[in-house]
Amino acid sequence: MIRTVESPAPPASAPVLAAYSYCEAVTGQQARNFAYGIRLLPTPKRRAMSALYAFSRRVDDIGDGALTDDVKAARLADTRELLTRIREGRVDEDDTDPVAVALAHTAEHFPIPLGGLDELIDGVLMDVRGETYETWDDLKAYCRCVAGAIGRLSLGVFGTEPGARGAERAPEYADTLGLALQLTNILRDVREDAEGGRTYLPADDLAKFGCSAGFSGPNPPEGSDFAGLVHFEVRRARALFAEGYRLLPMLDRRSGACVAAMAGIYRRLLDRIERDPLAVLRGRVSLPGHEKAYVAVRGLSGLDARHVSRRAVRRRA
Repeated sequence: MIRTVESPAPPASAPVLAAYSYCEAVTGQQARNFAYGIRLLPTPKRRAMSALYAFSRRVDDIGDGALTDDVKAARLADTRELLTRIREGRVDEDDTDPVAVALAHTAEHFPIPLGGLDELIDGVLMDVRGETYETWDDLKAYCRCVAGAIGRLSLGVFGTEPGARGAERAPEYADTLGLALQLTNILRDVREDAEGGRTYLPADDLAKFGCSAGFSGPNPPEGSDFAGLVHFEVRRARALFAEGYRLLPMLDRRSGACVAAMAGIYRRLLDRIERDPLAVLRGRVSLPGHEKAYVAVRGLSGLDARHVSRRAVRRRA
């Protein structure tokens, strides 16, 4: 169980602050949905989350890049070695890699389970090898590596409130919420992934709805029930969100607001996809800025956390 981390800023030298600034710039430029959530955090936690994101982004970029598979595998091995150096405290403040400096400082001051980043590397290696997924259980194992692990790492920054009921299950809920976000991503990016030669949806599900031919254009395979496939996966994602949202009452107000904002944005994406399944074949589904801002305000108000708490009370009654 992870306890709450107090918010006073950890002491940081000028090189460390510069490293965090770099990570925050990367986050702001490349992860707008994520950035909407973490801006609700106090400065120390926001910096720590930016360091986690910047490292994770580096791993993802290796997997998504145009390098050959053997070069990608070598780069991922180098990144794992860097993670080992961070874990062993062998990164100096004046190191030339700002992401390593920021993550090392974060790991020193927050109880983040760095093994989660090893899991992320494992997941990206699955992409490099071109693995496909026959069943939901197969895909779930991948999602736990690339997203559930990030949820558990984030919980190391957030911590849980002292005395929070059921807090021993917080890592499980954080992991499940990560799965919900990743499945939403997979639905949103189904055509983009197909154009890159990747298929993430389980082969069993594709066959069930006549979609085994894949998605190479703006139209689904002839004779398929593409809407049925999307609605089936949406229901699965909603169940994951419902379970993962049980984390919210265990967090302090601003950490809960951060999680509610990020998850809320993806839940609204899911709503849009459900209303118009073919939209994911026409292009990337996204939310306008004003809608993201509304979700952030709702998270900061604590509405989602209170709703989850009330449901939990009704279940126990």
